[in-house]
Amino acid sequence: MLKDNLIMLRTLHGFSQEAIAEKIGISRQAYAKWETGATVPDIEKCRLLSEVYGTTIDSLVRTEPVEGVGMIPPAPKGKHIWGSVSVGDRGQIVIPKGARELFGLTGGQRLIVLSDEQGIALIPDEAFLSGLRHVMEHLSEKPD
Repeated sequence: MLKDNLIMLRTLHGFSQEAIAEKIGISRQAYAKWETGATVPDIEKCRLLSEVYGTTIDSLVRTEPVEGVGMIPPAPKGKHIWGSVSVGDRGQIVIPKGARELFGLTGGQRLIVLSDEQGIALIPDEAFLSGLRHVMEHLSEKPD
């Protein structure tokens, strides 16, 4: 719900109700009513809130529970939180339907597995190879 997202986002960003209210041009009391669910912001105030919090209006008004985690804050603009998956005995995972649809992933498609100390990323091999070719071309253009 919107009120839950407002509380989570404000807390994550370290703002007071007064600071957010000032940023979007309303009173602290009006903002407090949004967090309690007594009232809701109009669409223009939602736009301003989404800018302040770096998310989208759609993410601002939807609440996504994640199995085993609970409520999570809205993802930053251009990012997605798809939820959790389980790793099977042989290392297999099922990529959530929304992610498969967004990236056009189909059965049998090859993915490149990348990682850092924090986690794993899956990238369609066509996108990875295209990026790699671009880097190699750029490197070949530079004088020694």
